[in-house]
Amino acid sequence: MESEQPASSRRHRTKEQVTALIRQGPPPTRADLGQVTGLSRSAVAAVVQELLDEGVIEEDLIPPGGRGSGRGRPSAMLVPSTPRGHVVAMDFGHNHVAVAVADAEGHVIAERWTHLDVDGQAQASLDAAVEIVGALLDDAGIAASDIRCAAAGIPAPIDSHTHEIRSMSIMSDWVGVNPQVELSRLLGWRVVVANDADMGAQGELRYGAARGIRDLVYVKLGDGVGASLILQGLPYPGVDGLAGEVGHTQVSDQGDWCRCGNRGCLETVASSTFVHSLMADAGLTPHDDAFPLRDAAEHPAVARFVEESGRTVGRVLADLCNWLNPRGIIIGGELSTVGSPLAEGVRESIRRYTQPAIAQSVEVRIAELGRRSELLGCVAVACRELSYRPWGRPQVLTG
Repeated sequence: MESEQPASSRRHRTKEQVTALIRQGPPPTRADLGQVTGLSRSAVAAVVQELLDEGVIEEDLIPPGGRGSGRGRPSAMLVPSTPRGHVVAMDFGHNHVAVAVADAEGHVIAERWTHLDVDGQAQASLDAAVEIVGALLDDAGIAASDIRCAAAGIPAPIDSHTHEIRSMSIMSDWVGVNPQVELSRLLGWRVVVANDADMGAQGELRYGAARGIRDLVYVKLGDGVGASLILQGLPYPGVDGLAGEVGHTQVSDQGDWCRCGNRGCLETVASSTFVHSLMADAGLTPHDDAFPLRDAAEHPAVARFVEESGRTVGRVLADLCNWLNPRGIIIGGELSTVGSPLAEGVRESIRRYTQPAIAQSVEVRIAELGRRSELLGCVAVACRELSYRPWGRPQVLTG
């Protein structure tokens, strides 16, 4: 009996390891688990079957042509089983607050967006989000006690140790604020908070253009520029949780001053704010909800502005590709709604400046979720925290 205890203990640890990998996402196949854990095919199969029998996980068959599909028996992605309840998602942009309520499977029941100067009004922005949450729950007939978890994305660097916003130059009114503590206090629920680009990556991983990709760079080109790194299926936050500040990579020492205090940062020549300023200088219709950037891009001059911004972004990403050798580059944010001109500009620079073999391996895609990437990423993260199964494509049912 004494000799059986170590084997039993090892098996328990193996189950915990496999369960953690499945819960962390993106959903792995059995082959993925074998590659990451080093376990044999038979060992992985035994552990997975045990978890399936216990109802801890479920199988999600890969659609024809998807990752891992072939001529033989269809592969299956392994996902956590689905409990009951609802989650709340909050996306804080530089100029907006968006809130969504979703069910246990990650389907959005209702969502609402409002324009607000988030950068300069920390407390007012938090209060606005809480007010919208209450209104959505009332409209959907969902009790606050039915909310199991909430998640929020913030467009600023968040210290992974203190969970506070640190940068004096980005969202200065938020410096020293702990959004996780404040939102939990105001709402009375557990709230998971992360940088908005990290949430955007999670949204595209679960519901959009990055589904099935385990090594990628997600770049958000909005009012600011930020990025999220996903390596071997897991977010790479950096030692302090501040990785991904690609918008403050210097591309010209003679460029405009950036809000970070340097000159010529990528953000000064590749954000949606920059493109809007070029449009205004050219006498084109300014941005508003009735005339979004994707429509303005039908103008040849705007398409040219965006394509050149794409080349500049691609030049920075080319160096990152040489370092990381990712499978995918996902371009999100408002600027991504322009589509083809932006993507082609990025591809052109990657083809030119990335080592040829690496350039052949990387695929540049436009985010499928548009401005909702970050909000739906918050949905996915909130669901994942409860071992929910938020992998299906979301649908807005009401609101």
